[in-house]
Amino acid sequence: MKFYKDHYDVVIIGGALAGMSAGLQLQAWGIKDVLILEKHNMPGGLATDFVRNGFEIEATLHEMMSIGKPGNRLKVGQFFDDMGVDIDWLPVPECYRAVLPNSGIDITLHDGYETMAREIDAACPGTFEKVHELMLLCRRVYDSMNYLSVHPMSKLQMLLKHPDFVKTVGYSATEVINTFKLPKKAVEMLTPYWIYVGNRMDDLPFTIYAFLMADYFTGSYVCRGFSHEMSLKMQMKFQENGGQYEFNQEVEKILVENGKVTGVRTRRGDEIHCDYVISGPYPNKVYTQMIEPLSEVPVGAIKMINGRKLSVVPVSVIMVIEGTPEENGVFNYSTFSGTTMDTNEIWENYSNITEPYNYITTICLNYANPTLPEGYTQLSITALVPSKPFENVKEEEYYDLKRRLANEMIEEYIKIGGVDFRPRITEFEVTTPMTVSHYVGAWKGNIYGYSHAMADHAVARLQMKEKDHFIEGLEFAGAHGMSGDGMGPQITNGRAAAKAVREDMEKKKEAQK
Repeated sequence: MKFYKDHYDVVIIGGALAGMSAGLQLQAWGIKDVLILEKHNMPGGLATDFVRNGFEIEATLHEMMSIGKPGNRLKVGQFFDDMGVDIDWLPVPECYRAVLPNSGIDITLHDGYETMAREIDAACPGTFEKVHELMLLCRRVYDSMNYLSVHPMSKLQMLLKHPDFVKTVGYSATEVINTFKLPKKAVEMLTPYWIYVGNRMDDLPFTIYAFLMADYFTGSYVCRGFSHEMSLKMQMKFQENGGQYEFNQEVEKILVENGKVTGVRTRRGDEIHCDYVISGPYPNKVYTQMIEPLSEVPVGAIKMINGRKLSVVPVSVIMVIEGTPEENGVFNYSTFSGTTMDTNEIWENYSNITEPYNYITTICLNYANPTLPEGYTQLSITALVPSKPFENVKEEEYYDLKRRLANEMIEEYIKIGGVDFRPRITEFEVTTPMTVSHYVGAWKGNIYGYSHAMADHAVARLQMKEKDHFIEGLEFAGAHGMSGDGMGPQITNGRAAAKAVREDMEKKKEAQK
């Protein structure tokens, strides 16, 4: 019996969240002849965990957006429900604590637009109405984006039915927020999440900021069984539905003939024929290394990837520490802290590896997940930074560099928590762009796709979607997809790729009639 069939409708390269979402969505539409090829021995890509000396440790997930409560699901939560993937979601207790000693800020904000507006008002009296209206504007833009992503319409229709989306689409987050004339302190309290989209507020489209804020302040979730629960259950459901999912199968080449996909070739030499390929690897890698023959790569594809700017890469310290969170000076699930909230200043600091990072994100999983071992703290400290400073790191410098960065980040948090927990660290792991590149093969260790910027706006990308489609039968699903970064958007990106495949199939069937 052969390992692979002679032909598949769709081959998906990469069994991470986007790839599995694409597979599940195709199956839901009746497209069953789907093969997922995963280079590792576990599903999920970066949505995973690891075990050290009996401790199960979350590797990447801070929180999932767009889930919603049972009976009132948002789009990602509804997708899991519709697909029959039963995740044990645990609500995150707060949106974030922001600690900026130089600005006199130490505030914890909770979900609910009115709730957070009142919390900011308590710290900055007289700001409630403006902050609340800003959040309602964010929500209207969020709703418009969700609607327009599946219901294309003319510019006139958009102006009539989605006026706030149209009015704000050409402006940065800074420009729109400035129209509310809020005090600097309140603006800084509204800024911490910028790190999750990896661009300065002055160059971040308000559209992206609005979506982010509206989503997070609706409430976020984590999985009781860590992100690996989500990955494993998606993989099992895909196989239950009749899909073929193969581990330890790295795809080296995407075969193209006369501008059309004909199949893939694996590292071990299997040549697998198909009508469509959905690629987890970045377009940067696909168009420069994977298309065979390379002469099938149009000039426009190279121009496109050269014109896109990669977003941020992670530097993370992941620890298990003896003692309770309180004993270790940790009192919140999510803490943003630093010397400034000027994102231009932070970006300048992030653009080198010679000085300590001046802004960090700290996550204590204990406050969301009650199943963690008693008497221990699971803590991660992260900076999301440009990849460029890491590109010239020599092999012999690497381990000293990551140890120094880790120690500096720990020291920065100790200033906030007031407890030096270093002698009690039981398990310790440091991840860098090199870690990500080695583990999942992401281009230059990037986890957040292409940067959301005013010069490369998500709305413009949507309008260019057809022109940026260079090879027939080839779609992309991952952080580099239209919806961008984060685990929730990976679900959306996977579904979008599946939708493109289905629409093309239907178009061809119609043409044959």
